[in-house]
Amino acid sequence: MTPASHSLRCDDVSLLGDIAQSIIQKSIPHRVFLLHGGMGAGKTTLVKALCKYLGVVDQVTSPTFSLVNEYATSSGDTIYHFDLYRLEKESEALDFGMEDYLCSGHYCFIEWPDRAPGLMPDDAVKINIDVHNHQRTFILTV
Repeated sequence: MTPASHSLRCDDVSLLGDIAQSIIQKSIPHRVFLLHGGMGAGKTTLVKALCKYLGVVDQVTSPTFSLVNEYATSSGDTIYHFDLYRLEKESEALDFGMEDYLCSGHYCFIEWPDRAPGLMPDDAVKINIDVHNHQRTFILTV
């Protein structure tokens, strides 16, 4: 099956809730999301919006130093948020059990997935974030 691509534009942070809803709805039944974009593109900000839409009750922060944060939703589900920027080798992701997280069936949002490409599932949703003149374009490939 050929992947479907969707382009969502956002020029105001107040629209991120609608963007998050659209991303989740267009991605059913997928649970693993790979976020690509340069430093400061808005990956963590998008994850915050996605988590809010999914009912996370915890504070969503960047897991830059911990590599993974776990959040609870109001319905008792778990969401995992990864920031792999600090990985030096893919084996480090294996060491903290990333494969178990990815196979858990829970939502997994992964920033900097290119740091461990061999571990990323083929059916993961890819989100490329392009920034141009304070406008972000989210290119979603499902």
